[in-house]
Amino acid sequence: MVADASHIIYADEICEEILISARERGTGIARRTPEYISEKMLAGKAIIAVAEDGRFAGFSYIETWGGKEYVANSGLIVSHAFRGIGLAMRIKRKIFEHSRTLFPKAKIFSITTGAAVMKMNYELGFRPVTFAALTDDPEFWKGCQGCRNYEILESNEHRMCLCTGLLYDPAEHIEVSDPAHPELVNLKDGEQKK
Repeated sequence: MVADASHIIYADEICEEILISARERGTGIARRTPEYISEKMLAGKAIIAVAEDGRFAGFSYIETWGGKEYVANSGLIVSHAFRGIGLAMRIKRKIFEHSRTLFPKAKIFSITTGAAVMKMNYELGFRPVTFAALTDDPEFWKGCQGCRNYEILESNEHRMCLCTGLLYDPAEHIEVSDPAHPELVNLKDGEQKK
């Protein structure tokens, strides 16, 4: 669901889960504070999964850059107790749909070192890109400062790191209907689907 003020009680746990997960995987991840996570919830820019018994299950948030021309889907985390059941993809799909609703013309991007996140992004229509295709907003790159790989990014002048950049450009996913055959939809690349 879209997170709101009632979910702020999970902010500390979300931050702790992100930190533990990064340590376990040995990968870089930008650290966030409970206050930052709470702000996302209050702004309606976060998705949270909570079990029926009230336990925190998963989370992701939205950040906008470059005058809302770019949207980042970030901070995807699933609590250890809820891994392996497809919850990450459900959260990823929900944050993607929410981003498209709030910012329909924005390019959505993700940077990750995780193969699972890359696979989910591919399934949603993202494609790998160089960092030059991502936002040039300096505030975005400041968010990487908490990552253990920040020195690599900085030494390469924000052009490359250990992360892979993935981009969903809505202009590349335009569907066109044929009034003579409403059951068919022509995709931009010429394929048809029913």
